[in-house]
Amino acid sequence: MRSIWKGAISFGLVTIPVKLYSATEQKDVSFHQVRRSDGSRIRYKRVAQADGEEVPYGEIAKGFELGNGETVVLTDEDFADLPLTTNRAIDVLQFVPLEQVDPIYFEKTYYIEPDKTGAKPYVLLRDALAESGKVALVKVALRNRESLATMRVREGVFVLETMLWPDEVRKPDFGFLDDDVEVRPQELAMAGSLIETLSGDFDPSQYKDSYREALNAVIEAKVAGHEVKQPEAAQPTSGTVVDLMAALRASVEAAKAERGEAPAAADQPAKKQAGKKAAGKPAEPRTAPKKAAKKAPAKKAAKTAAKTAAKTAARKSA
Repeated sequence: MRSIWKGAISFGLVTIPVKLYSATEQKDVSFHQVRRSDGSRIRYKRVAQADGEEVPYGEIAKGFELGNGETVVLTDEDFADLPLTTNRAIDVLQFVPLEQVDPIYFEKTYYIEPDKTGAKPYVLLRDALAESGKVALVKVALRNRESLATMRVREGVFVLETMLWPDEVRKPDFGFLDDDVEVRPQELAMAGSLIETLSGDFDPSQYKDSYREALNAVIEAKVAGHEVKQPEAAQPTSGTVVDLMAALRASVEAAKAERGEAPAAADQPAKKQAGKKAAGKPAEPRTAPKKAAKKAPAKKAAKTAAKTAAKTAARKSA
């Protein structure tokens, strides 16, 4: 990797010389604009609107258009003279819990590498920050723009994530927020069941860019002169959900099937209904007649024995 910025972390009276590297990269398939007939590249020229003459890159400056149509020209010297204390420094402002920082503010991620002379204070601040469980809120100026940023520890390295300013985050002013939309408890419970079924630990390695893979396959097929086979596209569904509960229930069953879990029994409602009927009117046990049949001869034998004993006692007394 090539460093894009050199400066220092300013932590109180401690200064740590560091370098900044882009931590991410886009893996998109890049294309050029070409002429359809022969694939010849399309080139663009930078021309001045006033006379149509081509302008060399070294003569191009930045211009700010005023309300009356006039333009204020700013050169690199103008930007260099700006009073930015963070021009070559990552200024630590305070330490805050990470969960208090809304991810909507995050913009771009960078790695921070210490210079040879700053390895010890770098490691000291890294270990102290890791033990605190917090992130450092900092200010930094990159590419002629000052930004808020967070600095945290990841895999033993400081990670800097530049942030948007609060006035750069738009407010979600949508009409449906003022509507009184009723959600039934059964629907909420079923949606919660779907969330629970699809819950798991975050593992980014199990996901892939299917569109990029398909695009590369198309390019390879074109190079090899093969016919490009289009995969079967999923049929679009209607935007209106007729039965929300049925759709949620089907989604839960599909998610369970995809995970290899046993789906719910189809006759479960019938069993519950039968259980309700049985609870309302208890049925006599099937073994009752057999027990009654066994008890009848026993009672008869007892009566006969009693009569015989009475007759014997009468005879003896006589």
